[in-house]
Amino acid sequence: MSRALVIALTLLILAACASSPSSSERTQMMDRWEVLVRWNQFDALLDFIHPEYLAEHPDIESDLERLNQFRVTEYRVRRVTLAPDGESAERLVRLRMYDQGSARERVIDHRELWRYDDDLEAWMLHSGLPDPSES
Repeated sequence: MSRALVIALTLLILAACASSPSSSERTQMMDRWEVLVRWNQFDALLDFIHPEYLAEHPDIESDLERLNQFRVTEYRVRRVTLAPDGESAERLVRLRMYDQGSARERVIDHRELWRYDDDLEAWMLHSGLPDPSES
């Protein structure tokens, strides 16, 4: 009886691991996002934002236009907080951005909220683009 219980528990653990999001996938997705921000590839960032967020924020194109007026000079992760269930993460980052119009630098703290989407099988951003008007 105990052998059957051990096998059943092992199968349950393996099934749970197979369906839960991995931390390496989360890290890879966040690293890709960071590279795109650092290299000012803002148009590509839309692919990382969850479709529901995009549907709820139809003005994201104007946010993107505003963001394209800046050049990122620094992207520093200040804090990462993981949810106990491993299905979401909050990341606080500090961005230094050079305003090409005024030739001034802005420093903003931006909160990123990442969640794992089971249907898309991917980590997606649920907090939108950095806003250079924040200071």
